[in-house]
Amino acid sequence: MMKRRNGYLCPCKMTVLNDIHQLPSSFRPFVTIGTFDGVHRGHKQVIQRLVERAQEQGVASMLITFDPHPREALGLGKIALLTDLEEKIALLEETALDYLLVIPFTQAFSQLTAKEFIDQYLVKRLNISGIILGYDHKFGNRREGNIDLLRHELEPLGIAVEEISAQAVDEIIISSTKIRHALSSGNPFEAMRLLGYPYSFEGVVVHGAKNGRLIGFPTANLAPKSASKVIPGTGVYAVQCTLDDQPFLGMMNHGSRPTVDGIKEVLEVHFLDFNSDIYGRTVRVQLYDRIRDEQKFNGLNELKEQLVKDEAYVRRRFMDS
Repeated sequence: MMKRRNGYLCPCKMTVLNDIHQLPSSFRPFVTIGTFDGVHRGHKQVIQRLVERAQEQGVASMLITFDPHPREALGLGKIALLTDLEEKIALLEETALDYLLVIPFTQAFSQLTAKEFIDQYLVKRLNISGIILGYDHKFGNRREGNIDLLRHELEPLGIAVEEISAQAVDEIIISSTKIRHALSSGNPFEAMRLLGYPYSFEGVVVHGAKNGRLIGFPTANLAPKSASKVIPGTGVYAVQCTLDDQPFLGMMNHGSRPTVDGIKEVLEVHFLDFNSDIYGRTVRVQLYDRIRDEQKFNGLNELKEQLVKDEAYVRRRFMDS
């Protein structure tokens, strides 16, 4: 189904564009720009305001993002991401956005000055009617572009410019950096509070030492599918896993298994009420809570006693939620 705005049709569902030339020349979207890693609660406030302003003007709303992440494209090292592009698109599809434009972040693109980006992309190619930025957003070569430059360049052309103040939860400013820190330090509950949803990652089930079977707690060893995603800090977690669209409760351990061998770090999940051969299959893991630190026990019997307690905690945790 399509909806008419300002003389042209827009999709009811968000449309993803990878080529700026796919847009009609008469297109005058209201836009926002950024990496939007995690599409967290602060991001959603910006998107909500963007949609409102677009509807007020009778135009389409558009979010402009980049792939790969600018740090990776510039050779500044990998950044641990909250969402890959596929996950970001899925989260944005849950909003009321009309369009998502994904601009390939190349070396050539990175050399554009902020003024060149404004002139070549925002004015000439996109012909925007307005732009909204999150608080203190920087863009362009050397990150010289900011809200003041946008106002200087765009407002004389009759293009609206608006900045959204920093969004806070319980007086803590939300940022993707804070969420990454919460996860890496083993605080998935805080990450979930800031994201607005439980953090997740995917892993492929690989062969392990099979020690868990000896004490009645078989585990699936996971190899993360993406090397760019944040992996939570070491410890034991209450998780919900999805396999072939079927949800399962579980307890995940990230660590070196000091009671068994303590040689290298692994990610392993024990599924509650499930025990099948799933080698080679992909599992999505959602983090809800951290149960405890990983610790060394005096033998497998003592470890089993603790795992029984961990399982009881997981069952209570999800029964109460």
